Amino acid sequence: MIARTTDGDEICGPCAGLPGAYICPGCGTGGRLYADGCCPRCVLKVRLDQHLAGPDGQVNAQLRPLLQAMASAENARTVLNWLKHSPNARLLAELAASGQAITHELLDELPPGRHEHYVRQALVAAGVLPERREDLDRIPAWLNTLLVDRPVEHARLVRPYVHWFLLKRARRRAERRRHPAHTGAFLRTWIRIALELLTWLDDHDGSLATLTQADLDRWLAAGNTRNHTIRYFLGWAADRGIAPRLTIPPIPRQDPARILDEQEHWGQFQRCLADTALPLDVRVAGALLLLFGLPISRIRLLRAEHLQDRDDGTYLDIGRHPLLIPPRLAVLLRELAATPVNRSNMAVSVTWLFPGLVPGQPASSSAFGRKICEHGIEARPARNAALIALVEDVPAPVMADILGLHISTAVRWADIAKRDWSAYLAARAEDLQRGNTAPSE
Repeated sequence: MIARTTDGDEICGPCAGLPGAYICPGCGTGGRLYADGCCPRCVLKVRLDQHLAGPDGQVNAQLRPLLQAMASAENARTVLNWLKHSPNARLLAELAASGQAITHELLDELPPGRHEHYVRQALVAAGVLPERREDLDRIPAWLNTLLVDRPVEHARLVRPYVHWFLLKRARRRAERRRHPAHTGAFLRTWIRIALELLTWLDDHDGSLATLTQADLDRWLAAGNTRNHTIRYFLGWAADRGIAPRLTIPPIPRQDPARILDEQEHWGQFQRCLADTALPLDVRVAGALLLLFGLPISRIRLLRAEHLQDRDDGTYLDIGRHPLLIPPRLAVLLRELAATPVNRSNMAVSVTWLFPGLVPGQPASSSAFGRKICEHGIEARPARNAALIALVEDVPAPVMADILGLHISTAVRWADIAKRDWSAYLAARAEDLQRGNTAPSE
């Protein structure tokens, strides 16, 4: 409908006296044309053939599934804009133009970064490349880049530490986990810390073999709590006789800096259930955060298959035992699962409840956390309040079991809750002694 009658009714082009002015000659679709008198969908097919062409000017058979997935994207204009401006699109064109078969090994030779990661995941989502444990498998290529300007002695120590200890241990643990565990960020930190210690020893005319407890304590004191993760490197080195066995003190536990009070806690939860002005994904994630204390890093990994409808209600499979969901939250979860949003530039199956911009991947923890915060829900204080509320109602072992927490974590939250409750009772007793029966603020 491109015009209106004198009565204000919408009419099409031919009825307005403009036959063919808005009809694509390629597919006959009516609407706003894009270029060369054609609609965005027809232009996209031509542009993709050009963009993904190999040395012979034709699209390699390997890339045909990717071409089809991008040509079938919901918004053709968005993909056309992506092809024109995105560095990810340029990298994809360069790979296609090389004429080489694209493999994970070929991509590993590229400088690691978000562009290489996006292209890899696009190829995986389209079925061009097999899926792999990307969080861990990206570490070797990143390590090669990290060690380029490092002394040879550092590389000789760190490479076996990473490949034969950190990665081997992480892969073994990942095989036993029920749900994906993204440990790449932790491994990178531990690797950087090991290199920082080796650099510090070089600057102080020392070596790993001659490292003393006094030297280690001095290095730890000059840093922050992340330096305590050196325990993994020094333990590995001591087991192999490369370094003496030294003591690394545990990181001191700190109480939560901020906890939502009860009124704000349940007020935010009710807002998530009832406020239709909030985006649906924010409402669901906020409710799970405020009710069960689930971290954003776990919420973002939820899939539609984690929802289970039974005779007695809806359950969410988040731990060893499925968790019964309150009816109003269950309605929101089912609505979110029934209307998946594909945010990528490809027509791919969306199974994540909270999909991200990278094809086939969930939203990143940082981006999704920012989105929730922008709508007035601070993740850390909200989770603190939820865990304290839970541990006041159920024993710590039960809470650990249903939420998949380590038992020591659950016991620690029980201790925090008891301290908070004791302080409240002491304050109230003091008020009563003063003849004030109102609860202390």
